Amino acid sequence: MKIGIIGAGFVGRAIAKLAIKAGHEVMLSNSRDPRTLFSLKPMIGCETGTATEAANFGEVVVIAVPLTATEQLPAAELRGKIVLDAVNYYPDRDGDIEELLSGGISTSERLARQLPGSRITKAFNAIRMTDLETQGLPPGDANRQALPLAGDDSEGKAIVTALYDAFGFDAVDAGALAEGWRFERATPAYCVALNKEQLIRTLQETTRR
Repeated sequence: MKIGIIGAGFVGRAIAKLAIKAGHEVMLSNSRDPRTLFSLKPMIGCETGTATEAANFGEVVVIAVPLTATEQLPAAELRGKIVLDAVNYYPDRDGDIEELLSGGISTSERLARQLPGSRITKAFNAIRMTDLETQGLPPGDANRQALPLAGDDSEGKAIVTALYDAFGFDAVDAGALAEGWRFERATPAYCVALNKEQLIRTLQETTRR
């Protein structure tokens, strides 16, 4: 599978490394000149390009940019694409956004509004990238960590589930995209190592802030 990744920070690079290891083709991009990423091709084996090029390259596109940068995403090229949303909202970094602070909308619903026609699944946002790279375990291991996902697109959810498994994690479907608030920043499931049963229970018991 071809995976385009928009954002070449800790999140984008970690997902790229694991996806390449799992046999996928990857293009990483950033908001600057792609030449600033020239060392990544020999280092981790990915292609590099602009955000538009990564959107066109990927059968699946991962969004791994700060929330304030989502307004600059290539919406036209992402229309109809399966998009994996790894974006988190940090008020100290991103400023006060009332509809997010009040819980009136989830970060993924906001992204869906910015990317009309994209098939968005929320994933890869509730684990530290150092853990994503190092804590994966084989299926059936009693200590295997579970990761949440949410979305309205069944194909996108199936792809996330397969990627989680390939990276060494169980998947827990939290429901529709609107349920993504259950594992946003500052929730009980956010960046906490839980097995599948624990994560299911935690997501169910989480209340809206």
